[in-house]
Amino acid sequence: MPATAADGGAAWSAVVVNYNAGALLADCVESVLGDGAAAVVVVDNASSDGSIEGIERAALAVRIIRLAANRGYAAAANAGIAQTKTEVVAVLNPDTQVRAGTGVAMAAALASPTVAAAGPRVLNPDGSTYPSARTVPKTTDAVGHGVLGLVWPRNPFTRRYRQLDLDAARAREVDWVSGAALWLRRDALDEVGGWDEGYFMYVEDVDLCWRLRRAGWRVVYEPAGEVVHVQGTATARQPYRMLAAHHRSLLRFAAKRWRGPRRVLLVPAAVFLGVRALGAMLHHALRGVPKAPSRRD
Repeated sequence: MPATAADGGAAWSAVVVNYNAGALLADCVESVLGDGAAAVVVVDNASSDGSIEGIERAALAVRIIRLAANRGYAAAANAGIAQTKTEVVAVLNPDTQVRAGTGVAMAAALASPTVAAAGPRVLNPDGSTYPSARTVPKTTDAVGHGVLGLVWPRNPFTRRYRQLDLDAARAREVDWVSGAALWLRRDALDEVGGWDEGYFMYVEDVDLCWRLRRAGWRVVYEPAGEVVHVQGTATARQPYRMLAAHHRSLLRFAAKRWRGPRRVLLVPAAVFLGVRALGAMLHHALRGVPKAPSRRD
């Protein structure tokens, strides 16, 4: 029988993956503790900015795991999840803040025995909604978004991929939800082998939701929970490296997804992604303020 929280909802734990998030890490942890998490584990990917020391000085009730090197988001998530015991566990970026009642809402979404993953409504700092619930795009939409997304953000391909025409206030089943704030069912996660540590950064959330759905589980978007996300805090320091990592991850996912004759598309896909990565770097450079891609781009 699953554990229950003091308010009668299902108990949940949280794993916060940190890398040079500065003071935002403490804000994140405080918001998670304030929302009633049964346990909080902070996994640090060899930060050098004093963010972990700040948590220690604040004497927050968390367990800290220090990795000797930056092993990436998926590996850190797995390391943290292994230290939790609740049936429901959330994985969070360190630059997120969980609003009150979110944990209960997400645990309720996971009360359905067929739901493996649930994502909350993700808000930008200005209060607007970021489209964090998306489809796994067909090849035409992926190419269209890849070509036009930077210069025409609301093109038809991107609109379908990001589900921009759907009501952000309506709960629904989706292909995937952002790994910036993702509540998971432990037995489903165990069934598919956890997060794929072959991804260093980006697309690991798409991959995880895809594998869960292939195993017969459902993924849902639940806007009754809300998380504010300040994007790109640590990755913005290395924008071009992160752009390259993003495109490598896209190719890895294509290689896992395409089977049989479709694998012949991997060569042109690699060429396309290489050209797009260079174009994205040039685009950001010309804007004058280079910015790493969001986890959800």
